[in-house]
Amino acid sequence: MLYDYHQPDSEFISKIKKFKPDVVYNSLHGRFGEDGYIQALLENLKIKYTHSGVNSSSIAMDKEISKRIFIRNNIRTPKFLKLNSFDLIKNKNTLLKNIEIKLGFPVVIKPVDEGSSVDVNICNKKNIIKNLKKLSSYKEVLVEKYIGGREIQVAIMGNKKLGVIELSPKRKFYDYKAKYNVKAGTKHIIPVDLSKKKINEVLNLALKAHKLIGCRGVTRSDFKYISGKFYLLEINTQPGMTKLSLVPEIAAYKGISFMSLLQWIINDASINR
Repeated sequence: MLYDYHQPDSEFISKIKKFKPDVVYNSLHGRFGEDGYIQALLENLKIKYTHSGVNSSSIAMDKEISKRIFIRNNIRTPKFLKLNSFDLIKNKNTLLKNIEIKLGFPVVIKPVDEGSSVDVNICNKKNIIKNLKKLSSYKEVLVEKYIGGREIQVAIMGNKKLGVIELSPKRKFYDYKAKYNVKAGTKHIIPVDLSKKKINEVLNLALKAHKLIGCRGVTRSDFKYISGKFYLLEINTQPGMTKLSLVPEIAAYKGISFMSLLQWIINDASINR
C-alpha cells in the first residue's frame, strides 16, 4: 500500500507564522509528523506543541534504535536484523540463509521508520523475497522474529500508568486496516484477562520504556504476550484518537472522557520537550 507523504516546506512554515497558534495539537502519523521533524520546526518557531519532543520522537520512530535501548535495559523485544537497500538486491539464497539461521521463519518485515503499521507483513520462507521487493523504496527494513501469542497494548499518560487493553484481530495481526477500518472487526478486550501481577508487570514495562526514550504526553506501547512473557514491539509517541483508537478507549474505561483526555494533552503542550 503506497501513501503520498509531503515534507513540510517553507509555505507550511509561513502559514504557521501567519496563523500564530498558541498551541499545535500534533495528530500526524509517520514520517515528518511523528519522527521529530515537525517537532524541530515547532521548537525553532517557539510554538508549544503536544506529545513527545524532537529526540524522543526520532528515537521511538526508529525501530532499530528503540529496540536496542529496550534490549540494553532488559526489556524483551523480538530478535531482529536490519537490511539496507544493498541487502535487498544481493544473492537471495544468502539472504534467506542468513535470516533462517539468525531468526527462523516466520518473520515480520517492516520499514525501520514508519508509522500506523504501514507496509508491515508477516512472511514465510517462500514469500519473503517477494514482499521485501515491495519495500525496496525504503532505505532500511527491519526483519523481526515473529512472536505469536496475545496482543496487549498499554497507555501511559504523563508519568501515569493509564491502563491496558487486549486486541483480538480477525486479520493476521493489528495492521493498518485493523486500526482504522471498522469492517476489519478487531475485538477490543477490556478489562484484560491477566492476573493483577501480570497487569502491573506490563504497565511497569510500558512506563519504563516511556521514560527511557524520554517521551512526553501520551504514549501507547505494543506488546506480545506468550508463555508468560511480554515482548515490547514498539512505543508510539502519537497514538491515534479515532473512534477505533485504543488510548481513548482505555481512558474512558478509567473514567476519563475523550474531551478531558484532549484537554489534558493540550494543557501538557510546551516547547523544549
